[in-house]
Amino acid sequence: MVANFNTQPIKAIQGKEKPVYIFEEEKSANIDEAVVSSFGEEWLKFSNFNEKDIYQFGDEYFDITDASILNKNTYALDMGCGSGRFSRYLSSKVGFIEVMDPSEAIWAAEKLLCGINNVRMINASADSIPFNDNTFDLVLSIGVLHHIPDTQMAMQNCVSKVKPGGYFFVYLYYNLDNRGFVFRFIFKIVNRIRKIISSMPSVLKKLMCDLLAVMIYVPIIFAGKVLHFVGLQGLAKKIPLSYYQDKSFFIIRNDALDRFGTRLEHRFSKAEIQLMMETCGLTNICFSDNKPYWHAIGKKDTVKI
Repeated sequence: MVANFNTQPIKAIQGKEKPVYIFEEEKSANIDEAVVSSFGEEWLKFSNFNEKDIYQFGDEYFDITDASILNKNTYALDMGCGSGRFSRYLSSKVGFIEVMDPSEAIWAAEKLLCGINNVRMINASADSIPFNDNTFDLVLSIGVLHHIPDTQMAMQNCVSKVKPGGYFFVYLYYNLDNRGFVFRFIFKIVNRIRKIISSMPSVLKKLMCDLLAVMIYVPIIFAGKVLHFVGLQGLAKKIPLSYYQDKSFFIIRNDALDRFGTRLEHRFSKAEIQLMMETCGLTNICFSDNKPYWHAIGKKDTVKI
């Protein structure tokens, strides 16, 4: 089941348990090195996910998959694995996973995946995926491609590695296309704050994001929990940050850094993502109606894309 690399790694470094295969990066305008470095720092800081958090996230994201996609014959590539939490979730559901990230986050993933045997660790980017085209039954990229300068090009690179009849799963930030005026107005303010915080030195940026988690996230989330407790569930779901009402403080802190600590992000409507996936040659595209928005899966029907 496991494919050979189509180019040799420049070295293999032994991690806590597994070797990490390091590949030389191609020079490309479609890689923002500062963003890659920032995510490496983020996932090294937030690497200790517990089983409850991992399975809660996994169940939410993979609600649009079934046993025809995730089974013991599935050979998968996790492109931009970050902490490795989704690879850990999928490891008991698929046959083998190539776990790949261009940043120092690969070491956080290697740590989280200790004791998991059906994975291989790879340090490489979407521009230099070290496998032949048409290799994988499933390629997933969760929360990654919207942080790459040309999202469409990066998606095309990922889809090219999917076998005919295989699937590509993606999560991209939404542009609030299913939200009203108030949410969009709040987003404009938040986005300006993000641009300021993300440009700060690393230590100060992390401190500011932790303060936002405590002083902004937690009170709003608590208010939503109170509304839910008194029977106003509908209203509780409509307020900002409602997604985090059942999440741990660890997740809240992590996502505050993820949201405000990154200088490059694109946002897309559901229609735009649909078009991007179709342009890559995907069909039978299915979007989840549940948060987080938008996550979708499509099937690759032909060899030539």
